[in-house]
Amino acid sequence: MSLTLKSFVQNSKFFSSLLKPVSKVYASAAGYRQIGLRYDDLISEESDLVQEALRRLAIAEPREAYDRAYRIRVAQQCSLTHQLLPKSQWVTSDKDIRYLQPYIDEVAAEFAERDAFDNIKVSARH
Repeated sequence: MSLTLKSFVQNSKFFSSLLKPVSKVYASAAGYRQIGLRYDDLISEESDLVQEALRRLAIAEPREAYDRAYRIRVAQQCSLTHQLLPKSQWVTSDKDIRYLQPYIDEVAAEFAERDAFDNIKVSARH
């Protein structure tokens, strides 16, 4: 388990008001919104955890899974042509919601629970 300051920053009005503008500037500078991607589109699909979360997303919200694939294809095309989308097609901060993270958290909790209960050690008796 990693140490995180997320809840501390979110609960503190001072730190939240200090870091929120910085996070908006960082998200704008990252450039993924200008090619039509959301933050969760950037998550690598190579781990078993993310693959299971994507499978569950496709079952629970097939339209969101289709939209994700479409956004990734559009972003690849923008990358190949070295162009950005027109400003009217950029993803805004209010549309950049975390649609995959709840599934990832759910799968991670299930994997952790499975690891906690699946710790039987078999030893040979002589």
